[in-house]
Parts: sequence; structure tokens; C-alpha cells
Amino acid sequence: MQVVQKKVRMTLVGVNGNAFAVMGAFQTNALRQGWSQDEVQQVLDEAMSDDYDHLLATIMDHCGSPDEDEE
Repeated sequence: MQVVQKKVRMTLVGVNGNAFAVMGAFQTNALRQGWSQDEVQQVLDEAMSDDYDHLLATIMDHCGSPDEDEE
């Protein structure tokens, strides 16, 4: 489920599997790419609303290839 209709250009490959590391990497990249703090928080709130699998699925839904253009 996409909460925000944007994608961060990044890959989760190589990111420590710890939930806080995944969320931190997402937040850092999103803010660097011009997302507002509110947009980032909406995604993180949804990601944390359930278990670890839901967290990963939510973050992955908001990530795109570092090489692809923004939609």
C-alpha cells in the first residue's frame, strides 16, 4: 500500500536488516530527494503500524531503482 504517491530512488540491498536501519536509510534518502518531513512521517507511521514484514513491504513500495526517473 502506497501512502505517498512518490518513490525514493534507492535500493535496500546492503542496508542492515534492522528495522531502525531500514527506516533511517529511507528517511535520509527521502529528505535528500526533496520529500517533506510530513511525507516521510506518513510512510514511517504506516510502516510501523504492523509487523516487520509489513514494515519492509511498505518501505519497498516507496522505493524505486536508483537509476529510474521519478514518476
